[in-house]
Amino acid sequence: MSVEFNYNKLWKLLIDKGMTRKDLRTITGLSTTSLAKLSKGENVNTNVLLRICDKLDCNISDIAEVVKVSEK
Repeated sequence: MSVEFNYNKLWKLLIDKGMTRKDLRTITGLSTTSLAKLSKGENVNTNVLLRICDKLDCNISDIAEVVKVSEK
């Protein structure tokens, strides 16, 4: 088994705040590449996660979680 980040909490938080992914990109200044990586559950720089937490006034545990995935 290995572990990876899952950003489903981020997408739920955006829905709860009535925001779109475009709104997130606008307030954080994220690149479209970083947003695409988040959308695909890929790794992003920790600075990206810190900017999101700062602008959404939340903790990293509110936007991401580590999940175990089985090896293929």
